[in-house]
Amino acid sequence: MLLPAISALWNQRKNGNALQHFKYTTISEKENKTTVDILNALSVDVKKIRRLKPWVIAKEATYAQETARILQEMGADQSTVACIFERCPEAILCRPTDIICQRDLWLSVCRNEKQLVDLIKRFPESFFAVEHYENQKANIRLFQDLGLKNTIVSRLLTGASHVFYNPVEKNKHLIETLQSNFLHLGGSEENMKNWLLKLLSQNPFILLNTSANVQQNLRFLQENHFTDSEVLSLLSKLKGFIFQLNPSTMQKSMLFSKNIFQCSNQELKGLIIKCPALLYYSVPVLEERVEGLLKAGVSIGQIKEAPAVLELTSEIVQYRIKKLAAFGYNISSGTLDCLNGTKKDFEVTFGKIQAKRERPLFNPVAPLNIED
Repeated sequence: MLLPAISALWNQRKNGNALQHFKYTTISEKENKTTVDILNALSVDVKKIRRLKPWVIAKEATYAQETARILQEMGADQSTVACIFERCPEAILCRPTDIICQRDLWLSVCRNEKQLVDLIKRFPESFFAVEHYENQKANIRLFQDLGLKNTIVSRLLTGASHVFYNPVEKNKHLIETLQSNFLHLGGSEENMKNWLLKLLSQNPFILLNTSANVQQNLRFLQENHFTDSEVLSLLSKLKGFIFQLNPSTMQKSMLFSKNIFQCSNQELKGLIIKCPALLYYSVPVLEERVEGLLKAGVSIGQIKEAPAVLELTSEIVQYRIKKLAAFGYNISSGTLDCLNGTKKDFEVTFGKIQAKRERPLFNPVAPLNIED
């Protein structure tokens, strides 16, 4: 049975060029010649479209010229138009009237047309999703009414576009669920708006969850004896990412941490409050990071004292350990706190250690005791 299979693969490889030619010829026969000519005139690399989405230039009704004109009127030059069409060929299938409506809507949250053109160039798929225009319009109004600044709304439109495809009623319902839970967990009315805006700015994808999932995960934390204030703290520290998990994965991560640190339930809870990554990351991720630290000479006791180190990837940890070692810092006998934090935080810590190592053994400005 193996030989016929090998023979078939060899023939397929030998005739590859012929098959590709046949495929290309078949597609070419279906192409809309007028569309291809217009795209060529606009300096668009049609080969890219043939390779990625050949069905687009096979459509009978296209609006390449009209769409290019709208983009050019906003200030896009020829290379920008070509780039947009190559990255999002479906743009030429959108009706001009729909694009104009979309343009006006997005301009309502952009500083000017120059910024809008830049956004379209970077995120063409988000802009040309004109079929979601009504939902986008309603959700933009919702976020503006909540108090989100236009700079943040425009960032969410591109970075979390699917949130705007939701019916506005769904987003409203989930926002109301978050607000009621915030108050139920002890948050105040005065702080609720700021808490919600910060949460949505940091993680808008929270709105892709369901209210049932939100309630389920909060119930899990409470059943594991986290107090209301601790649950609220975890929500803020994890930026709402906790709702993208499920009780099963969180339970496994907690069990792994309990076993590796040989701690009680109360101790484990304290570790999770200090390092929410113990709850958020899956067992394989935590396992890989712990193993990386152990290989570098770090003990379990050290990790337990500074669990936040597990928020960093093994690559970042190894880089920082090597950089500290170059100045004689022995990580196996020191604290792991020096490894933690953002890149900026680490550079500040490293600078202090470097300055301490290079400090002279005596103070040159101190008065000297000279005997007469």
